[in-house]
Amino acid sequence: MAHRIFTTSVASVYPHYVTKVEKKGRSRAELDEVVTWLTGFDDATLQRHLEEGTTFEDFFDAATLHPHASLITGSVCGVKVQEVEDPLMRRIRYLDKLVDELAKGRPMAKVLRA
Repeated sequence: MAHRIFTTSVASVYPHYVTKVEKKGRSRAELDEVVTWLTGFDDATLQRHLEEGTTFEDFFDAATLHPHASLITGSVCGVKVQEVEDPLMRRIRYLDKLVDELAKGRPMAKVLRA
């Protein structure tokens, strides 16, 4: 049985990401930089996915994950990202973790595993 988040549109969650990072003094542009780094999408492709209401499953199927994505570790909601077995759920958790790090004020170079 697939998790409900898999069929949720990225566009329905994205405004919550924006709100989270903006409350902490970061910008939507920085959020977009993080998302494009992880997914390999350019800005236009990201916007197209948001406008079309692409599900998380289709969003990550179309993405080419950054080679350093496996360096994303730590916990999101008490779950260690690196221990998530389902590949799609792990990718979603990668995104959640990057948004959390951005919102916590971590330097962009560290968020992007430079």
